[in-house]
Amino acid sequence: MQALRDARPDLELSYVGGARGLEGKLVGSGDVLPYDQLVVRSLRTATRDVHLVLDPIRVGLSVPQAWWLIGRRRPAAIFTTGGYLALPLTLAARARGIPTLVWEGNVIAGRSTRALARLATRIAVSFPPTLAAFPGRAFVSGTPIRSFAGIERRATREGFGIPPEDRLLLVFGGSQAVTTLNSAVFGSLDRLLDRWRLLHVAGEAGMEAALRARAALPAGLADRYDPRPFLTDRMAEALVAADLVVGRAGSSTCAEVAAVGVASILVPYPYAGSHQRANAAWLGDQGAARVIADETLTADHLADEATRLREDAIREAMAEAARRLGRPEAARMIAEELLALAERRPLPSLSDEAAA
Repeated sequence: MQALRDARPDLELSYVGGARGLEGKLVGSGDVLPYDQLVVRSLRTATRDVHLVLDPIRVGLSVPQAWWLIGRRRPAAIFTTGGYLALPLTLAARARGIPTLVWEGNVIAGRSTRALARLATRIAVSFPPTLAAFPGRAFVSGTPIRSFAGIERRATREGFGIPPEDRLLLVFGGSQAVTTLNSAVFGSLDRLLDRWRLLHVAGEAGMEAALRARAALPAGLADRYDPRPFLTDRMAEALVAADLVVGRAGSSTCAEVAAVGVASILVPYPYAGSHQRANAAWLGDQGAARVIADETLTADHLADEATRLREDAIREAMAEAARRLGRPEAARMIAEELLALAERRPLPSLSDEAAA
């Protein structure tokens, strides 16, 4: 949204959400953007229950609803990140002759994105291998991420209390199941802290155990361990300050470690269609990350990898490989493509392909 505002401050934007999604809480008040909601649910139920029958019915009901909504809003273009919600919107947009841009954030395209491929005008993807799923229809944009502009490494390290001679290990689990990561950290604290300063985003549920673990450490090591329930506005600073990152392998995490240019140990979330495994494997194959399967992550395994990556030369080679993969301008690229679609101008992505 910010990239669109930067390009066109006078642009009118509105948001369409679905039932069960967080967007209703985040923008549903209408204070941020005009907000409309379809009856289809933004998130599907993974378990076998009544919603397996009801969700397709909701999609069907949402198609005329989306048709009416698009007729009322009269958008020049539509941007969607796929999912169940995108199907009725894209169908209605196609019928009304409105261009659509779909973004796919994982190496393995989701089922909904693959289903939308023939309906969408253009598809943006985060990873080059994903282009094969949409021959002639897609371009590589990268993943829109938070801005790291103006964040100076030395100042951020000082802000986190990291002396110049120390190396900072940042561990965070994102929104998916931090229990595995926390257990590995707690079991290897003494070995990790012998070589690293540790900034550990343990989540609210993990803070009690993290504080107990710190209280049990000798004073010299306890000072090197900084557990936090979350970082929120300081996550960008933490990534810039870090020498090594341990985290999941969602599209945003992969994009941010690449944009910053920092070595990482990625532990893919093992569910959700194994999308994170493919994301992590792509970075690992490029020499930009170490990959540890969730089921094999133990305290010993984490400690061994962190010990090996304490060598500056090894990490610097990984960081450089990550930096080569980074696409920090992804949000701007998507915004330019969407505006070109809306204004019926030549598409920047097609111009880039011709130049290449």
